[in-house]
Amino acid sequence: MPETTTDTPGPPAADTPRAPGTVSHDLPASPEFEQFMAGDWAPSPLPGDLRLTAADVTPGRRARLSARFPGERLVIPAGELRVRTNDCDHRFRPHSAYAWLTGLTGEEQAGHVLVLEPDGPHRHEAVLYVRPRSPRADGGFYRDRRYGEFWVGRRPDLDEAERMTGIRCAHLDGLGALPPGRHAATDGELAAALSELRLVKDAWEVAQLQQAVDHTAAGFEDVVRALPHALTHPRGERWIEGVFGLRARAEGNGTGYETIAASGAHACVLHWIRNDGPLDPRELLLLDAGVETDTLYTADITRTLPLSGRFSPVQRQVYELVLAAQDAGIAALRPGARFRDFHRAAMRVIAEGLAEWGVLKSPEGDFHRRYTLCSSGHMLGIDLHDCAQARTEVYLDGVLEEGQVLTVEPGLYLQPDDETLPPELRGIGVRIEDDLVITAEGARLMSGALPRTPDEVEAWMGRLMEG
Repeated sequence: MPETTTDTPGPPAADTPRAPGTVSHDLPASPEFEQFMAGDWAPSPLPGDLRLTAADVTPGRRARLSARFPGERLVIPAGELRVRTNDCDHRFRPHSAYAWLTGLTGEEQAGHVLVLEPDGPHRHEAVLYVRPRSPRADGGFYRDRRYGEFWVGRRPDLDEAERMTGIRCAHLDGLGALPPGRHAATDGELAAALSELRLVKDAWEVAQLQQAVDHTAAGFEDVVRALPHALTHPRGERWIEGVFGLRARAEGNGTGYETIAASGAHACVLHWIRNDGPLDPRELLLLDAGVETDTLYTADITRTLPLSGRFSPVQRQVYELVLAAQDAGIAALRPGARFRDFHRAAMRVIAEGLAEWGVLKSPEGDFHRRYTLCSSGHMLGIDLHDCAQARTEVYLDGVLEEGQVLTVEPGLYLQPDDETLPPELRGIGVRIEDDLVITAEGARLMSGALPRTPDEVEAWMGRLMEG
């Protein structure tokens, strides 16, 4: 990466916009050089059909939001760049509500704002305020290290942005400070409405999620093929993370969340993302990972795999109980069922199993939660934990509807220092997670390409590791 900072202050290039805390290495530019840079550039419009695939569905989304807030201005920013280290920013991802309403998902959206202006008592006009491509005459294209075309790539001009989105576009400079109105980042009622409108996915969204699931399944196959080498590396968990990350970047925008590659007792840490441990063939690997598509829809799948390719008897015992719990949870999915029903069904199986093992005196009560720790699933979509700002009575205490996409992911996390457990169970963590869409008949397993039963897992791993 070209250097843009130094610890010793030096003269900056003329009028050079810089990220916070930066000092330029450049010498001052002469007027003659600036004049030379301003001329002799060929036209370079963005190639091809610019219209986004989401542009056919976003007008309906904006209309539904408009109907919730008649006569009120609605302000939905994409968000701003955040400094990671000195003059290097974090990779930018637009706010989910902005992406859902505009179809725009790229890194160049930083700072952009969608405004829904009241246009009569019952409708709004959408105006998208963007930072268009810099004219070659003003020098920003090569001097602006944060937004300049020669530093971060081509941005569409206003006409191209309108063709992409079907939304009237205006220069960001014309907006000035954010106007008064309801702001998605600060207005709880607007944030709740945006979450609730996303609870039921349209056919386009379900297709995007299926694409994310399919790429994720390919990434899990990549991981199994890589296990023989990963087992020899002192940080095999990180090797696994890297293998999956390659598939995620090659097929989509990247991973939808930080990959959990947890071997042995690390699997008892629900959000283990350090991924710095070795792999032991006597242990299990809990892999929780998802590819995010270029449209920002993510999969969320977990498999727990025997690193030797074969489950030990005690590993199989734990795995089969978690699988039975997941089967019970999946069987509870149908339109009209309460959202929490599938979790309760899964936990009943877990509690009864722990009682049969003698870990619990009785399946009654909530003592099983010592070993399960969290809920058994969540809505899935353009956010990993989608629709999180929805009101409790609409989501968590609501009923399932056809078109909703969610995960079912019961787990057992048997901590290595838990003296309520027999020694042979300690340090085993198992989670099985799949993505499903609610249908008129029940639910469709979107991630069925990956094996779930222990026999299927062993056969699948054997084929891939030997191949």
